[in-house]
Amino acid sequence: MNATSASSATKVAVTAPAGTAGRTRVDGIDLLRGIAVGLVMLRHAWPDLFPGAGVVGVVMFFALSGHLITGLLLDELARTGGVDLARFYRRRAERLVPALLVLMVAVAAVTLILDPLGDREELGRTLVVALTWTANLPFDQGSDATFHLWTLATEEQFYLVWPAVLVLAATRGRIGTALVIASTACLVAAALTLLWLAEDPDLAYGLPTSWALCFVIGAGSRVLADRWPGRTGLVVSSLVLLGLLSVIPLRGHALTYLAGGPAIAALTALVLLQWRTWIEVTHPVGRTLVLLGTVSYAAYLWNYPLTLWLRPGLDGWAGPVAALGTVLAAALSWRLVERPLRDRRAHRAAMAVPA
Repeated sequence: MNATSASSATKVAVTAPAGTAGRTRVDGIDLLRGIAVGLVMLRHAWPDLFPGAGVVGVVMFFALSGHLITGLLLDELARTGGVDLARFYRRRAERLVPALLVLMVAVAAVTLILDPLGDREELGRTLVVALTWTANLPFDQGSDATFHLWTLATEEQFYLVWPAVLVLAATRGRIGTALVIASTACLVAAALTLLWLAEDPDLAYGLPTSWALCFVIGAGSRVLADRWPGRTGLVVSSLVLLGLLSVIPLRGHALTYLAGGPAIAALTALVLLQWRTWIEVTHPVGRTLVLLGTVSYAAYLWNYPLTLWLRPGLDGWAGPVAALGTVLAAALSWRLVERPLRDRRAHRAAMAVPA
C-alpha cells in the first residue's frame, strides 16, 4: 500500500549524501556501527573496566536507526511523493529475520544438547518471545541468553510507529512539529516509567519507554542533516565524551534514561552528521572497525549468548573468547546469510527498474 502522497509544496527536499549514489554502504556509517558494537562487546568481555560501554553502544545504535530509517522514508517521499509501507516492512523483515532465525536455531540446539544455563524448560518461551519482538516487555522473557534481544524488539517497535508518524507529518508540512511532539511524549513516557519503578530504576533498562527519545533524536538529526555545516571539532569532542561515558557505571540511575541516553544519542548524531559522507575509510584501525560495522548486526546477535554460554566453563576468560567467537559467527552470518540475501534484493530491485 502507498501512504497518502505529499503535495509538491510539502515534499521534503532530501537526497542521499553527496558521492553515495549507487553505493549500498558508506564506510563512515559502518565505522560508527563498528564502534557501537565494539563497545557492547567490551562491556560483555570486561564489565568492570567498561561498565557504561553497553549503554553507550546500544544508544548509539538507537540513534543510528532513527537517523537512517528516517532518511530512507524521507528520500522515498521526495522521490515518489509517498511511502510504500508494505515494501518498507518487507525489506526490514528480509534484513533482520534470517540472521535472527539462525541464532534461534543455535539457541535451541545448545539448550537442548548442552543446557549450559540450566534453562531448558524455558526454551519454548524463549523462542516465542525472541521471534515476536516482545523481549522488551515486562514479563518473563525466558532464557538469559536472549535477554539482549530487548534492543531488537525496541527497534522493531520504532519501525512500526515512526513511518506512519513521519509520513503523516510530511504530508502536512509539519515534520518539525512532529519531532517536538514525539520528543515530548517520549520524555513524559520515560518519566512516568521511572515514577512507576522509583524503588529500582534498573528495572526500566529493558523497557521501550526508557529509550524511545534516543530514536527521535536520531530522526531529528536526519531531518536537519542537509542544513548541517559540519564541525570536525565537535566530532572529536563527541567521540571523547562517548569514550568517557563508557567507563562510567550508567545502569541503575534514573538520570541515565532522562539525560544520559538522550545525551549519548545527541553525541552520536553529531558524529553521524559528519561521517555520513565519509565514503572510504583507509586507516588500518578504521578499516577494522568498518569491517566490524559491516557485520555488526550478527555480532550483536551472537556476542551476548556466546558470553553467557562460555562463562560457566571459562569464567573470566569467557568474554574475550566469546569476542573471538562473535567475530567468526558474524563473518559466517554475513557471508552465508546476510550478503546473499542483500545481493538478491539488489538484483531484484535492478530487474524492476524500467530500461
